[in-house]
Amino acid sequence: MKGESSPRPVILIAERDQHVRELQRFFLERAELVVEFADDGLAAFERARVTRPALVVTEILLPKRDGLTLCRQLRQDPLTRTVPVVVFSILSAAARAAEAGATAFLRKPLVETTFLATVQNAIAAQPTSILEPQ
Repeated sequence: MKGESSPRPVILIAERDQHVRELQRFFLERAELVVEFADDGLAAFERARVTRPALVVTEILLPKRDGLTLCRQLRQDPLTRTVPVVVFSILSAAARAAEAGATAFLRKPLVETTFLATVQNAIAAQPTSILEPQ
């Protein structure tokens, strides 16, 4: 059957806090999404260029390359410019995230329903999304 052979969307997350990472993984895997993590902004950029994820979720305060710089670089790179980016931060930075090219901004703390809805909407809005209509 075609639906069974289709790959599940990969969500790349750049997040420093281990507890937040564990919750994100739990929520996303329960929604049948594949999760990969990067420890810093530089690793996230390199990983995104290789995996071409369905979505990148990044916090702003990352080592080596902050999340807003990561977002700008993803937008400028031909391999990643169409990958949606959700900025997820404790900082009140929705306008800065939008200026950097973010698809959406979420303010911490992590709320499962809001997080999943934002992730799913960002993926579904992509014309090249690998999700098939239900």
